[in-house]
Amino acid sequence: QQQFVESGGGLVQPGGSLTLSCEVRVSAFSLWEMGWYRQAPGKERELVGRIGNRGNTYSSGSVEGRFTISRDNAKNMLYLQMNNLKPEDTAVYYCNFGSAPSSSWGPGTQVIVSS
Repeated sequence: QQQFVESGGGLVQPGGSLTLSCEVRVSAFSLWEMGWYRQAPGKERELVGRIGNRGNTYSSGSVEGRFTISRDNAKNMLYLQMNNLKPEDTAVYYCNFGSAPSSSWGPGTQVIVSS
């Protein structure tokens, strides 16, 4: 059974917005620090941001001020609100644990930012 199932990606114009969702199929979800990651074509996967079990967040410099991570512990869900999207945000987006990602990655969700 997959631990992480991402959804919500799509094609959006520069300056647009998208909200990604991730169903997290692990026990004690509320105790885990979670993260969003992305992998652009030809590049290594990188951390987009993390959210701690108390809701404290960290965002990478490239998305700070544009992306917001949130979680719903009652539903085992993780979210990524993306605003003012840029072409360089084009990537496959994944969720996983924040500090020590599991080797079992989900399928990801594709985000394409293009006019």
